[in-house]
Amino acid sequence: MAHIHGATVKTLSHGAQAGHGVAMATAKHAGAAIGIAAATQTHSGKGLMSVFSKHPFLVFTLGVATGYFAHKYRKEIIASATRATELGKDFVMHQKENLEDLVAECQECPEDGEKE
Repeated sequence: MAHIHGATVKTLSHGAQAGHGVAMATAKHAGAAIGIAAATQTHSGKGLMSVFSKHPFLVFTLGVATGYFAHKYRKEIIASATRATELGKDFVMHQKENLEDLVAECQECPEDGEKE
């Protein structure tokens, strides 16, 4: 399987050096490409940082691609972060209400030593 991993890394680095490849991928595909590169490097025994140190243009290209997609989808990112924040607040409020209900229910119960 080492030949497959080496081919994947060569393809990713070649595409990045040519100005396309990772930079032309969509946001999901760029994340998948980074995940594949990380998995193959970890699996083959080489460190991911050693690949980045040998190919600084790859790091630059990934940074440019990340910046491009962050700028392109900034409204969607902000909307989803706002929605997640609101969902988190709703979740906390529901949990607080459930906890208050449990505390009120426990206060209504007779003590362990007392019998009805």
